[in-house]
Amino acid sequence: MTVLTISPKGQITLKRDLLQHLGIQAGQRITIDKLPNGTLSIQAEQNTGKIDDFIGKFAGRLAQPISLDEMNAITEQAWAGEKCE
Repeated sequence: MTVLTISPKGQITLKRDLLQHLGIQAGQRITIDKLPNGTLSIQAEQNTGKIDDFIGKFAGRLAQPISLDEMNAITEQAWAGEKCE
């Protein structure tokens, strides 16, 4: 069992082994459900991106070639449902 301490602001920090167990990466969102018996259920939030959102991120960008790093960043943002600039 892992014991966590509540900060003065009412926050907790999940330890690395717990994050790995849940399959959560830095910057990823989680969902927490309150269960009737006073416990919480924590899960990694599922991506809600659509393929159309991904494809649309390349519109107007292909006038010049883009690097693989730029393409990967666009892909990550699109699948995370974030707006790409």
